Amino acid sequence: MNFQGMKKLNDLAPLLLRIGVGVIFIVAGWGKLNGIEGVQGFFGDLGIPLPGLMAWVVAIVEFFGGLMVLLGAYIRIPAMLLAFTMVVAILTTKLGGEFSAARLDIMLLLTTLALFFLGSGKYSVDDKLDRS
Repeated sequence: MNFQGMKKLNDLAPLLLRIGVGVIFIVAGWGKLNGIEGVQGFFGDLGIPLPGLMAWVVAIVEFFGGLMVLLGAYIRIPAMLLAFTMVVAILTTKLGGEFSAARLDIMLLLTTLALFFLGSGKYSVDDKLDRS
């Protein structure tokens, strides 16, 4: 396949990023929603202000934001919210630890930022509604 043939595949890149990021956040958010008391306690132990409320906020952002990313719907809003969530996660739970403990969080941060800048791509709700 020549370069021009490969260029046609460029539309797949945002879709693949969205699938990976979306599924990870949907699963993480679903786990938090189904174990919210544990998340609230964990957030309290970390010293996060209003841990009861913030646990719900993070769980909802991860689950519904992940769903929006997967579908490619209003991509820049959930991508930025999820990126912010990852910054807080890195600063509160990973900073000062081993790199291996933070690598998934760092990758999710960078991938959500990439989706923020790239947009949803061709195979998305945004494209179908002409708002990418």
